[in-house]
Amino acid sequence: MDDTAPAATARPQDVRVWDPLLRLTHWSFPILIPAMWWTAENSKWALHRQIGLVLLGILTFRVLWGFVGPETARFSQFVKGPGAVMAYLRGDSSVGPAIGHSPLGGWSTVALIGAMLLQVGMGLFAGDPYDGMTGPLNSLVGVMTADTITEWHETFFNVLLGLIVLHLAAITWYAVKGDDLLSPMVGGARPPMAGVAGIGPLPWVKGLIAVALAAGLALWIAYGAPPLT
Repeated sequence: MDDTAPAATARPQDVRVWDPLLRLTHWSFPILIPAMWWTAENSKWALHRQIGLVLLGILTFRVLWGFVGPETARFSQFVKGPGAVMAYLRGDSSVGPAIGHSPLGGWSTVALIGAMLLQVGMGLFAGDPYDGMTGPLNSLVGVMTADTITEWHETFFNVLLGLIVLHLAAITWYAVKGDDLLSPMVGGARPPMAGVAGIGPLPWVKGLIAVALAAGLALWIAYGAPPLT
């Protein structure tokens, strides 16, 4: 009688979808956006300005990471043309990448990043120097221009809020269909997929350079964007 136990079948490896720097960036937004709203509603303007500069740095990093980061972080991987988006909406899953954002999700990501950049950008010039806190670049525009930008800044937050609600609704819709989008964004990996190896190693050097550039830009803006010469 052969007592030798059968060899255990190796469990397929989970597929790495999102790198840690992208995940940290992603999860900073649900913290910073409500904090920005709360500080504005409660007239905590100094803190509002500081959080806005942090958000500017993180958004700058995300844009840089969209060009030098791993596969699923790159805009070139998930920003597709109208034809691919329409095909995806018709149910053709082959038009999108195997992992990462779908063609529709890619444009949703671009819209959210763009809206946050616009909101933060307006905040840099907003405020009244004769009535409380101003953005760090307020002195570069006239008082009337700053007043107009301030009104836009306050109104556009509703647009940003609408995009966030749509984003959350899409995540919920996918969850109902059985496609869990949250767990991979938390842990970085998803269950095994046939023929899909996932993203490669994290390019730490590029990541550190991108973080340094983003932090440097935010710091430069915080000091009013003084001449560099």
